[in-house]
Amino acid sequence: MKKSFWIQSDNRKSKIQNRKWAGLSVIAFVLSAVGVAAEQQPKIPRIGLLSGTDSSPGSNAFRQGLRELGYVEGKNVVVEFRYDEGKVERLPALAAELAQLKVDVIFVSSLLRIRAAKEATKTIPIVMVSFGDPVADGFIVSLARPGGNITGLAAQRRDLDGKRLELLKEVIPAGSQVAILWDANAVVKEYEAAARALNSQLQPIEVRGPEPDLESAFQAIAKSRAKALIVVANPVLLHNRERIALTANNKRLPTMCESMEYVEAGCLLSYSANQADLYRRAATYVDKILKGAKPADLPVEQPTKFEFVINLKTAKALSLTIPQSVLYRADKVIK
Repeated sequence: MKKSFWIQSDNRKSKIQNRKWAGLSVIAFVLSAVGVAAEQQPKIPRIGLLSGTDSSPGSNAFRQGLRELGYVEGKNVVVEFRYDEGKVERLPALAAELAQLKVDVIFVSSLLRIRAAKEATKTIPIVMVSFGDPVADGFIVSLARPGGNITGLAAQRRDLDGKRLELLKEVIPAGSQVAILWDANAVVKEYEAAARALNSQLQPIEVRGPEPDLESAFQAIAKSRAKALIVVANPVLLHNRERIALTANNKRLPTMCESMEYVEAGCLLSYSANQADLYRRAATYVDKILKGAKPADLPVEQPTKFEFVINLKTAKALSLTIPQSVLYRADKVIK
Protein backbone atom coordinates (compact mmCIF):
# COMPACT_ATOMS: atom_id res chain seq x y z
CA MET A 1 0.00 0.00 0.00
CA LYS A 2 2.76 2.36 0.89
CA LYS A 3 4.50 1.66 -2.38
CA SER A 4 1.33 2.28 -4.29
CA PHE A 5 0.76 5.49 -2.28
CA TRP A 6 4.15 6.85 -3.07
CA ILE A 7 3.77 6.01 -6.71
CA GLN A 8 0.49 7.89 -6.78
CA SER A 9 2.06 10.71 -4.80
CA ASP A 10 4.97 10.91 -7.20
CA ASN A 11 2.58 10.92 -10.11
CA ARG A 12 0.59 13.72 -8.48
CA LYS A 13 3.77 15.72 -7.91
CA SER A 14 4.82 15.12 -11.48
CA LYS A 15 1.45 16.31 -12.76
CA ILE A 16 1.62 19.44 -10.58
CA GLN A 17 5.13 20.20 -11.81
CA ASN A 18 4.05 19.65 -15.39
CA ARG A 19 1.17 22.05 -14.89
CA LYS A 20 3.54 24.62 -13.41
CA TRP A 21 5.93 24.26 -16.33
CA ALA A 22 3.04 24.45 -18.77
CA GLY A 23 1.83 27.63 -17.08
CA LEU A 24 5.29 29.14 -17.17
CA SER A 25 5.60 28.18 -20.83
CA VAL A 26 2.32 29.92 -21.63
CA ILE A 27 3.46 33.06 -19.78
CA ALA A 28 6.82 32.97 -21.57
CA PHE A 29 5.05 32.52 -24.89
CA VAL A 30 2.72 35.46 -24.22
CA LEU A 31 5.59 37.68 -23.12
CA SER A 32 7.58 36.66 -26.19
CA ALA A 33 4.62 37.37 -28.46
CA VAL A 34 4.16 40.78 -26.84
CA GLY A 35 7.85 41.51 -27.33
CA VAL A 36 7.74 40.46 -30.98
CA ALA A 37 4.60 42.54 -31.52
CA ALA A 38 6.30 45.51 -29.90
CA GLU A 39 9.30 45.04 -32.15
CA GLN A 40 7.09 44.73 -35.21
CA GLN A 41 5.02 47.80 -34.24
CA PRO A 42 6.06 50.46 -36.81
CA LYS A 43 7.69 53.56 -35.42
CA ILE A 44 5.54 56.67 -35.89
CA PRO A 45 7.70 59.20 -37.76
CA ARG A 46 8.00 62.79 -36.54
CA ILE A 47 8.23 65.75 -38.88
CA GLY A 48 9.43 69.16 -37.76
CA LEU A 49 7.68 72.08 -39.50
CA LEU A 50 9.11 75.59 -39.21
CA SER A 51 6.76 78.20 -40.65
CA GLY A 52 5.49 81.73 -40.20
CA THR A 53 2.01 81.13 -38.77
CA ASP A 54 -0.40 78.26 -38.20
CA SER A 55 -2.55 79.57 -41.07
CA SER A 56 0.25 79.84 -43.62
CA PRO A 57 -1.02 78.72 -47.05
CA GLY A 58 2.33 77.06 -47.67
CA SER A 59 2.31 74.89 -44.56
CA ASN A 60 -1.36 74.04 -45.15
CA ALA A 61 -0.58 72.91 -48.71
CA PHE A 62 2.33 70.83 -47.40
CA ARG A 63 0.08 69.12 -44.85
CA GLN A 64 -2.47 68.50 -47.59
CA GLY A 65 0.30 66.84 -49.59
CA LEU A 66 1.05 64.57 -46.63
CA ARG A 67 -2.62 63.59 -46.38
CA GLU A 68 -2.71 62.75 -50.08
CA LEU A 69 0.22 60.38 -49.45
CA GLY A 70 -1.67 58.63 -46.65
CA TYR A 71 -0.18 60.39 -43.62
CA VAL A 72 -2.71 61.22 -40.91
CA GLU A 73 -1.48 63.55 -38.18
CA GLY A 74 -1.71 61.96 -34.75
CA LYS A 75 -2.27 58.50 -36.23
CA ASN A 76 0.68 57.46 -38.40
CA VAL A 77 2.70 60.67 -38.27
CA VAL A 78 3.45 63.37 -35.70
CA VAL A 79 4.10 66.93 -36.83
CA GLU A 80 6.02 69.21 -34.48
CA PHE A 81 5.03 72.79 -35.33
CA ARG A 82 7.18 75.85 -34.68
CA TYR A 83 6.00 79.30 -35.82
CA ASP A 84 8.18 82.43 -35.93
CA GLU A 85 5.23 84.81 -36.66
CA GLY A 86 7.50 87.03 -38.72
CA LYS A 87 10.00 87.50 -35.88
CA VAL A 88 13.12 86.28 -37.65
CA GLU A 89 15.26 86.68 -34.54
CA ARG A 90 13.41 83.65 -33.10
CA LEU A 91 14.40 81.34 -35.95
CA PRO A 92 17.70 79.96 -34.53
CA ALA A 93 16.04 78.94 -31.25
CA LEU A 94 13.01 77.40 -32.98
CA ALA A 95 15.18 75.42 -35.38
CA ALA A 96 17.36 74.26 -32.46
CA GLU A 97 14.23 73.01 -30.65
CA LEU A 98 13.30 70.81 -33.59
CA ALA A 99 16.85 69.45 -33.78
CA GLN A 100 16.84 68.66 -30.05
CA LEU A 101 13.57 66.75 -30.48
CA LYS A 102 15.46 64.50 -32.95
CA VAL A 103 12.64 64.63 -35.48
CA ASP A 104 13.07 62.38 -38.53
CA VAL A 105 12.94 65.24 -41.03
CA ILE A 106 12.51 69.03 -40.95
CA PHE A 107 10.40 70.90 -43.50
CA VAL A 108 11.13 74.59 -43.99
CA SER A 109 10.77 77.38 -46.56
CA SER A 110 12.32 80.82 -47.20
CA LEU A 111 15.99 81.72 -47.08
CA LEU A 112 16.17 82.70 -43.39
CA ARG A 113 14.32 79.61 -42.15
CA ILE A 114 16.41 77.28 -44.31
CA ARG A 115 19.57 78.93 -43.00
CA ALA A 116 18.41 78.51 -39.39
CA ALA A 117 17.64 74.82 -39.94
CA LYS A 118 21.00 74.27 -41.65
CA GLU A 119 22.82 75.81 -38.71
CA ALA A 120 20.78 73.78 -36.22
CA THR A 121 21.64 70.33 -37.62
CA LYS A 122 24.04 68.66 -40.02
CA THR A 123 22.49 65.20 -39.69
CA ILE A 124 18.67 65.49 -39.65
CA PRO A 125 17.33 65.55 -43.22
CA ILE A 126 15.92 68.94 -44.26
CA VAL A 127 13.34 69.37 -47.02
CA MET A 128 13.18 72.94 -48.29
CA VAL A 129 11.10 75.11 -50.55
CA SER A 130 13.61 77.75 -51.58
CA PHE A 131 12.60 80.94 -53.37
CA GLY A 132 16.17 81.92 -54.12
CA ASP A 133 19.21 80.14 -55.51
CA PRO A 134 20.05 77.36 -52.99
CA VAL A 135 23.43 76.76 -54.64
CA ALA A 136 24.48 80.42 -54.44
CA ASP A 137 23.07 80.60 -50.91
CA GLY A 138 25.33 77.70 -49.88
CA PHE A 139 22.59 75.22 -48.96
CA ILE A 140 23.43 72.57 -51.58
CA VAL A 141 26.30 71.67 -53.89
CA SER A 142 24.19 71.42 -57.05
CA LEU A 143 20.57 70.88 -58.07
CA ALA A 144 21.34 67.42 -59.47
CA ARG A 145 23.44 66.24 -56.52
CA PRO A 146 22.61 68.33 -53.44
CA GLY A 147 25.07 66.64 -51.08
CA GLY A 148 24.71 67.08 -47.33
CA ASN A 149 21.37 66.85 -45.54
CA ILE A 150 19.26 69.34 -47.56
CA THR A 151 17.08 68.78 -50.62
CA GLY A 152 13.66 69.84 -51.90
CA LEU A 153 12.46 72.42 -54.39
CA ALA A 154 13.94 75.69 -55.63
CA ALA A 155 11.58 78.28 -57.12
CA GLN A 156 14.50 80.41 -58.36
CA ARG A 157 12.38 83.53 -57.74
CA ARG A 158 15.01 85.82 -59.26
CA ASP A 159 14.51 84.16 -62.65
CA LEU A 160 11.02 85.73 -62.73
CA ASP A 161 12.06 89.30 -61.91
CA GLY A 162 12.14 90.46 -65.53
CA LYS A 163 8.67 89.03 -66.21
CA ARG A 164 7.26 90.81 -63.14
CA LEU A 165 8.57 94.17 -64.25
CA GLU A 166 7.32 93.55 -67.79
CA LEU A 167 3.78 92.76 -66.55
CA LEU A 168 3.82 95.80 -64.28
CA LYS A 169 4.80 98.03 -67.22
CA GLU A 170 1.87 96.68 -69.24
CA VAL A 171 -0.52 97.75 -66.47
CA ILE A 172 1.25 101.07 -65.72
CA PRO A 173 2.65 102.15 -69.13
CA ALA A 174 3.60 105.62 -67.90
CA GLY A 175 5.33 104.29 -64.80
CA SER A 176 8.96 104.62 -65.79
CA GLN A 177 9.99 105.27 -62.18
CA VAL A 178 9.54 102.11 -60.09
CA ALA A 179 10.44 101.68 -56.41
CA ILE A 180 11.40 98.31 -55.01
CA LEU A 181 10.94 97.40 -51.35
CA TRP A 182 13.64 94.97 -50.28
CA ASP A 183 15.93 93.94 -47.43
CA ALA A 184 19.59 93.06 -47.09
CA ASN A 185 18.90 89.36 -47.75
CA ALA A 186 17.39 90.02 -51.19
CA VAL A 187 19.16 90.54 -54.50
CA VAL A 188 17.86 93.15 -56.95
CA LYS A 189 20.40 92.94 -59.78
CA GLU A 190 17.96 90.97 -61.99
CA TYR A 191 15.38 93.73 -61.53
CA GLU A 192 17.99 96.32 -62.37
CA ALA A 193 18.92 94.51 -65.60
CA ALA A 194 15.23 94.21 -66.58
CA ALA A 195 14.64 97.90 -65.78
CA ARG A 196 17.44 98.93 -68.14
CA ALA A 197 15.98 96.77 -70.91
CA LEU A 198 12.51 98.31 -70.41
CA ASN A 199 13.78 101.90 -70.10
CA SER A 200 12.61 102.08 -66.49
CA GLN A 201 14.32 103.65 -63.52
CA LEU A 202 14.51 101.48 -60.41
CA GLN A 203 14.68 103.03 -56.95
CA PRO A 204 15.62 100.43 -54.26
CA ILE A 205 14.15 101.19 -50.83
CA GLU A 206 15.75 99.01 -48.19
CA VAL A 207 14.07 98.00 -44.92
CA ARG A 208 15.96 96.38 -42.08
CA GLY A 209 15.33 94.42 -38.91
CA PRO A 210 12.50 92.34 -37.50
CA GLU A 211 10.29 95.44 -37.14
CA PRO A 212 10.73 97.31 -40.44
CA ASP A 213 10.09 101.05 -40.47
CA LEU A 214 7.51 100.98 -43.25
CA GLU A 215 6.45 104.58 -42.64
CA SER A 216 9.97 105.86 -43.41
CA ALA A 217 10.18 103.47 -46.37
CA PHE A 218 7.00 104.87 -47.93
CA GLN A 219 8.19 108.42 -47.29
CA ALA A 220 11.32 107.56 -49.27
CA ILE A 221 9.16 106.04 -52.02
CA ALA A 222 7.13 109.26 -52.21
CA LYS A 223 10.32 111.34 -52.52
CA SER A 224 11.49 109.12 -55.38
CA ARG A 225 8.25 109.99 -57.24
CA ALA A 226 7.79 106.33 -58.12
CA LYS A 227 4.65 105.47 -60.05
CA ALA A 228 4.62 101.80 -58.93
CA LEU A 229 6.12 99.53 -56.29
CA ILE A 230 7.69 96.06 -56.42
CA VAL A 231 7.70 94.16 -53.12
CA VAL A 232 10.44 91.55 -52.70
CA ALA A 233 9.30 88.60 -50.61
CA ASN A 234 10.88 87.72 -47.28
CA PRO A 235 9.41 86.53 -43.95
CA VAL A 236 9.32 90.00 -42.38
CA LEU A 237 7.70 91.77 -45.33
CA LEU A 238 5.30 88.87 -45.85
CA HIS A 239 4.24 89.11 -42.20
CA ASN A 240 3.51 92.82 -42.79
CA ARG A 241 1.71 92.33 -46.11
CA GLU A 242 -1.58 93.83 -44.89
CA ARG A 243 0.19 97.02 -43.78
CA ILE A 244 2.11 97.20 -47.06
CA ALA A 245 -1.06 96.74 -49.13
CA LEU A 246 -3.04 99.28 -47.10
CA THR A 247 -0.31 101.92 -47.18
CA ALA A 248 0.44 101.45 -50.87
CA ASN A 249 -3.24 101.64 -51.79
CA ASN A 250 -3.78 104.74 -49.64
CA LYS A 251 -0.91 106.36 -51.49
CA ARG A 252 -2.42 105.17 -54.79
CA LEU A 253 0.68 103.16 -55.58
CA PRO A 254 0.16 100.02 -57.75
CA THR A 255 2.12 97.02 -56.48
CA MET A 256 3.73 93.97 -58.06
CA CYS A 257 4.63 91.28 -55.53
CA GLU A 258 6.53 88.02 -55.42
CA SER A 259 3.80 86.01 -53.71
CA MET A 260 0.05 85.61 -54.17
CA GLU A 261 -0.38 86.14 -50.40
CA TYR A 262 0.30 89.86 -50.90
CA VAL A 263 -2.45 90.14 -53.51
CA GLU A 264 -4.88 88.30 -51.25
CA ALA A 265 -4.01 90.93 -48.63
CA GLY A 266 -4.88 93.77 -51.02
CA CYS A 267 -1.86 94.37 -53.28
CA LEU A 268 -2.50 94.67 -57.02
CA LEU A 269 -0.41 92.04 -58.84
CA SER A 270 1.79 89.01 -58.23
CA TYR A 271 3.71 86.65 -60.47
CA SER A 272 5.37 83.62 -58.96
CA ALA A 273 5.74 79.87 -59.01
CA ASN A 274 2.53 78.14 -57.97
CA GLN A 275 3.28 77.87 -54.27
CA ALA A 276 0.56 75.35 -53.41
CA ASP A 277 2.05 72.99 -56.02
CA LEU A 278 5.57 73.47 -54.62
CA TYR A 279 4.53 72.74 -51.05
CA ARG A 280 2.50 69.67 -52.02
CA ARG A 281 5.46 68.36 -53.99
CA ALA A 282 7.68 68.93 -50.95
CA ALA A 283 5.59 66.34 -49.11
CA THR A 284 6.77 63.69 -51.62
CA TYR A 285 10.37 64.42 -50.59
CA VAL A 286 9.48 63.88 -46.94
CA ASP A 287 7.78 60.61 -47.88
CA LYS A 288 10.86 59.38 -49.74
CA ILE A 289 13.16 60.26 -46.85
CA LEU A 290 10.92 58.55 -44.29
CA LYS A 291 11.11 55.45 -46.51
CA GLY A 292 14.91 55.48 -46.45
CA ALA A 293 16.10 57.84 -49.20
CA LYS A 294 19.04 60.12 -48.45
CA PRO A 295 18.63 63.86 -49.12
CA ALA A 296 22.08 64.01 -50.72
CA ASP A 297 20.83 61.68 -53.47
CA LEU A 298 17.49 63.41 -54.18
CA PRO A 299 17.84 66.07 -56.93
CA VAL A 300 16.37 69.48 -56.18
CA GLU A 301 13.40 70.12 -58.47
CA GLN A 302 12.26 73.41 -59.97
CA PRO A 303 8.74 74.79 -60.52
CA THR A 304 6.56 73.44 -63.29
CA LYS A 305 3.56 75.70 -62.64
CA PHE A 306 3.42 79.50 -62.40
CA GLU A 307 0.60 81.87 -61.51
CA PHE A 308 -0.22 85.47 -62.37
CA VAL A 309 -2.75 86.96 -59.94
CA ILE A 310 -4.67 90.25 -60.23
CA ASN A 311 -6.76 91.95 -57.56
CA LEU A 312 -9.50 93.76 -59.48
CA LYS A 313 -10.93 95.26 -56.28
CA THR A 314 -7.61 97.01 -55.76
CA ALA A 315 -7.46 98.07 -59.41
CA LYS A 316 -10.89 99.68 -59.06
CA ALA A 317 -9.87 101.46 -55.85
CA LEU A 318 -6.81 102.82 -57.67
CA SER A 319 -8.93 103.85 -60.69
CA LEU A 320 -6.88 101.55 -62.89
CA THR A 321 -8.16 99.74 -65.95
CA ILE A 322 -6.38 96.43 -66.46
CA PRO A 323 -5.91 95.80 -70.22
CA GLN A 324 -7.88 92.81 -71.53
CA SER A 325 -4.67 91.35 -72.95
CA VAL A 326 -3.31 91.26 -69.39
CA LEU A 327 -6.53 89.91 -67.84
CA TYR A 328 -6.59 87.02 -70.30
CA ARG A 329 -3.20 85.88 -69.01
CA ALA A 330 -4.20 85.92 -65.34
CA ASP A 331 -4.42 82.56 -63.60
CA LYS A 332 -6.53 84.02 -60.81
CA VAL A 333 -8.57 87.23 -60.57
CA ILE A 334 -9.75 88.50 -57.20
CA LYS A 335 -13.02 90.42 -57.67
